[in-house]
Amino acid sequence: MDFSLSEDQRAFQDTARNFARDRLAPFASTWDQERHFPAEALREACSLGFGGIYVAEEHGGTGLSRLDAALIFEELAAADPSTTAFLTIHNMVAGMLARFGNDEQRERYLARVISGELFVSYCLTEPGSGSDAAALKTRAMPDGNAHYLVNGSKAFISGGGVSDLYVTMLRTGDESARGISCVVIERDTPGISFGKPERKMGWNSQPTTTVSFDNCRVPVANRLGAEGEGFRFAMQGLDGGRINIAACSLGGARACLDAAVAYVKQRRAFGKALSDFQALQFRLADMATELEAARLMVHRAAAALDAGEADTTKRCAMAKRYATDVCLRICDEALQLHGGYGYIAEYQMERYVRDLRVHRILEGTNEIMRVIIARKLLEATP
Repeated sequence: MDFSLSEDQRAFQDTARNFARDRLAPFASTWDQERHFPAEALREACSLGFGGIYVAEEHGGTGLSRLDAALIFEELAAADPSTTAFLTIHNMVAGMLARFGNDEQRERYLARVISGELFVSYCLTEPGSGSDAAALKTRAMPDGNAHYLVNGSKAFISGGGVSDLYVTMLRTGDESARGISCVVIERDTPGISFGKPERKMGWNSQPTTTVSFDNCRVPVANRLGAEGEGFRFAMQGLDGGRINIAACSLGGARACLDAAVAYVKQRRAFGKALSDFQALQFRLADMATELEAARLMVHRAAAALDAGEADTTKRCAMAKRYATDVCLRICDEALQLHGGYGYIAEYQMERYVRDLRVHRILEGTNEIMRVIIARKLLEATP
């Protein structure tokens, strides 16, 4: 088992780190305060190959692994977890288009998604079905042989109103998970509308809205796969999404730990540097240890997904649960070590705490992660 990075991995890790330093870090606070969607910076990231990280080269992507993607997202999120999180969703949907779309759909959409010409959103959650995603009610009814009429609404959609494509889970059959299909809906389709952007605790560089459908007429040709395959597509996308959001947590926590170490070395109290107090040294040691443990879990889960291992879903749930819990705690500890300055926006700690807090909720709450882990454990026990 080799834990070292290859020369190629170090190269794109450095590329991501430099981009984060130059194009995200100087502006992240302003984007957060002004609730600005940084489309130009996201397109620049896509120009570096970060818009289709794990889309195969034959389809125009970078062709990297999920472990490679975790390395990239950690570097980007060390500067701006909110903007990076949107990019992870963009990549997740690009991967779904590449994997589940047909040749015509890939030809129509994929190159423009990978380049950042088109931004994409993932529409699963509804006002009445969050953790119980299979209970979704938004329905697509046949309208002749070539179209669906879509009615219903989706909630908490990242990129609502600014994304160009909405990969949407719809009910085309019975009330079970087998009755759900996956359809690409374009932003200018008559009948689609967007609620006002939510006022949120964090993730302010990306808008979050409801997406509503009122007799929205969508071509059947926009359906990914066959009818009834949507829920399977959604769940397979979530395994990778959980690794992605865990990697974003790693980046945010690492940035806060680095800032805390620098701060306690230069800040003085009672005649000596804060770093000379053993109690604070121990806190830093625990933060660093927990961050490393979380990173190992995330990388192990990513490797399992890349290899198609049987316990991939369990490992992704474990990594997401542990990393998002631990990394939020590290950010909060870093804020505490800054004292009153940690509460001031200039020092950035409070932004990381706000951005990472939602990671424990999305891509399946950490309570649902425990349900998944326990279920997999019990299934494996005779």
